[in-house]
Amino acid sequence: MTETIASILNCKGSVVWSVAPDATVYDAIALMAEHRVGALLVLSDDRLVGILSERDYARKVILQGRSSRETPVNEIMTSGVVTVTPDHTVDECMLIMTQERIRHLPVMIQDTVVGIVSIGDLVRSIISAQAHTIHQLHTYISGTYPS
Repeated sequence: MTETIASILNCKGSVVWSVAPDATVYDAIALMAEHRVGALLVLSDDRLVGILSERDYARKVILQGRSSRETPVNEIMTSGVVTVTPDHTVDECMLIMTQERIRHLPVMIQDTVVGIVSIGDLVRSIISAQAHTIHQLHTYISGTYPS
């Protein structure tokens, strides 16, 4: 059985750090640093309108010589955000992230944000599942597997 995003959110929690579209990029980057995250959801009246990542900052502010203290988030955020539901599997999300070349997926139930998963969350899940399988195989081979 493949793990779902709901089970990842149950373990990690569903705290979502977000910023308003009219906030400055500087404030958004400061919030990312404070919470040690690589992306923030951009919410307007609790509606997902975009995502801002460190990659957006590097490519659309630093490399273009813009001022992070003067640039609003909505000028550099990624809109048209790819989202998933709690019912998506880890494998499905890994495929989406690979195909879309993204590192964060907001988790939605209808129009409501219920969490966010990162590539790191998915990799931890896969490693944990592999460790469990290895343990089961080891106990089976050594004859200590419960019958």
